[in-house]
Amino acid sequence: MPLPEAHLFPPSGGVPNNPTLPVLIYRAALPADAERIEAHINATGWECRWRDGVFDFHHFHSTAHETLALARGSARLLIGGEGGAELELAAGDVLVLPAGTGHKRIAASPDLVIVGAYPPGQDYDIERPDAAGLHRALDAVTQVPLPPGDPVGGPQGALTRLWKG
Repeated sequence: MPLPEAHLFPPSGGVPNNPTLPVLIYRAALPADAERIEAHINATGWECRWRDGVFDFHHFHSTAHETLALARGSARLLIGGEGGAELELAAGDVLVLPAGTGHKRIAASPDLVIVGAYPPGQDYDIERPDAAGLHRALDAVTQVPLPPGDPVGGPQGALTRLWKG
């Protein structure tokens, strides 16, 4: 399996991002089918919890890492807050967001379906950018434990080599 793209983002406009763990982007990594994606990701130890899209406002999760796997359609997302990067994603792509990473939908095809997954025991919150709360959010983000493995490659996947605590 090819290595994912990896990007680090500094804090931006009240979004903490993650100071040490890069965003991972796996292109055409999984079949474009929600049931098969869920079976694969669940087998790696991550827990699939929803099928939907991505909010159209900047938000982040300070208590959990998140996987977004596109099962159908396409989307353009802004990752990392206002100073971040626009990503074009298509069915079969998988985005792994470390805790604190800002993200929002810019555009999406009408048929977009994303499978959302989290490491076991991690419950996600939904926080909006807040410059006054940035230090608190950064502290929370650095306390989120590393996942047991990679949602695409399992215990020996690229995440286990690229994410060092």
